[in-house]
Amino acid sequence: MPTQHDRTRYDRALHGARVSAYAAGEFVGQESFMTAGEIRALAERAGIGPGVAVLDLCCGVGGPGRLITRELGCDYLGVDASASAVAIARQRAGDRPCRFAIGQIPPLPAGSFDVVLLLETMLAFADKDALLRAIAAALRPGGRFAFTLEEGAPLTPGARAAMPAADTVRPARLDEICTLLERAGLGLAWQADHSAAHLATAEALTAAFTADATRIAAEIGQRALDELLAAHRLWIEWLREGRVRKLALVAERV
Repeated sequence: MPTQHDRTRYDRALHGARVSAYAAGEFVGQESFMTAGEIRALAERAGIGPGVAVLDLCCGVGGPGRLITRELGCDYLGVDASASAVAIARQRAGDRPCRFAIGQIPPLPAGSFDVVLLLETMLAFADKDALLRAIAAALRPGGRFAFTLEEGAPLTPGARAAMPAADTVRPARLDEICTLLERAGLGLAWQADHSAAHLATAEALTAAFTADATRIAAEIGQRALDELLAAHRLWIEWLREGRVRKLALVAERV
């Protein structure tokens, strides 16, 4: 995975392959297996629209944020720990009503929100209980938490050894997440399984990165490319075997 200091380099190196891997209109600058259609559907399910205050945690370079503000309208704030990612997000936002801030999560920014988004990064948090309590506290009564989950058992020692940056890859079982949501005062209201779609996206991205390997390696280095491909191949294996499922969910503050 890219570090805070090389996000710009990764974004530039992988852009062409990412564009080619998605169907027309489905790549909007996201750094994940989600398609634009999946991002849009989750945002609509969470009730995002004009006047809705949205906090997007771990927003990266802001592709999903730009999509939802352009198509659905909202009062949007994206937060990410990477200064280089936030710089890219701000530059690409142009005159869209998107705000971006640099910050570690948790804590969450001050204020209250109608919707909190967490896309494709739940697995990076070791203390999911503290995270969900902070999210619940940031939501107004009736607010929604829209997120994705890499659902599965904790990694075995062998899987941890094989996965680059394994300390940021912590799947969790759905029943455990539901228990933590309830403790935080959040009730699960909706879920959808995108495992098959994400398997197809992971395969397409892996093929695109491999086809463009020479140019990508020249930008980010051979080791970084090898780790990128190794991670994608593991996700393909896990999704094919059902070891991990990719879920989209919405919880409401009760």
